[in-house]
Amino acid sequence: MSVHTQPADQSGSVKRKMSVLDFQKYKDEGRKFAYVTAYDYTTASIVDQSDVEVILVGDSLAMIMLGYDSTTPVTMDDMIHHIRPVVKGAPHTFVAGDMPFGSYNESCEQAVRNATRMIKETGCDCVKLEGGANMADKIAAIVNAGIPVMAHIGMTPQTATSFGGFKVQGGTPQTARKIIDDARAVEAAGAFSVVVECVPNCVTSQMKREITIPILGIGAGPDADCQVLVTQDLLDMYSNFKPKFVKHFAHVRAAMVEGLNQFHAETLSGEFPTSEYCFNKQVEIPPAADK
Repeated sequence: MSVHTQPADQSGSVKRKMSVLDFQKYKDEGRKFAYVTAYDYTTASIVDQSDVEVILVGDSLAMIMLGYDSTTPVTMDDMIHHIRPVVKGAPHTFVAGDMPFGSYNESCEQAVRNATRMIKETGCDCVKLEGGANMADKIAAIVNAGIPVMAHIGMTPQTATSFGGFKVQGGTPQTARKIIDDARAVEAAGAFSVVVECVPNCVTSQMKREITIPILGIGAGPDADCQVLVTQDLLDMYSNFKPKFVKHFAHVRAAMVEGLNQFHAETLSGEFPTSEYCFNKQVEIPPAADK
């Protein structure tokens, strides 16, 4: 199936690309949706053929695609390089582009400049950035520039070292209240949705009572309006680390290793390639000119 052909979902109906307005519409209707990552054309085209509604080209590509130990080394150039093929590969899926560390932290002017660059150079549907009340002015500036912003609070990987690494956030009354207040702040700043990562479900539940924009939960429990997972995690492709909130829905890494080993074995035994996989046209080859 061509990735440029309108894909159908499992019910046979045509997959329609979500818009920014659909996020709120789905929430208001009580309709759940799903959100995964992609960092390349092939993976994006597979997601586009699935029922999943949203793709994030996340700065998690630092670890998954580039082999870094954290997300902080990723640059704007890295992000743009990966977002472009994802947009091409998933024309029927909403694509969010992650603003990398250092691309928006300094000033509102820097944030608007880099958000504008990301939208112009990739064609993604929105930008995502980390931070709550401390980043509300940056969010407001980007929104005022006409660019949709998806916020990200709770466990924020870009600044994880400042609170002791990749740990659950909101485990005390004070920190829980701060996360909810951050959600209120990003909503007031104009974010159309908010990713909430690694918090107790009770925090998500209370947040849902206090804000109206959709909550996109990754390790935030069943009360989130949307569930988010890294594709390599949910397909059991990334062997380095498995967060508590990740369920393996398939075992793609094992299947790939098995296939590679089978290819290797048949190559060594001579079983591959058979005539079925060869070009068998007979050609009369003249003798060499020096004979």
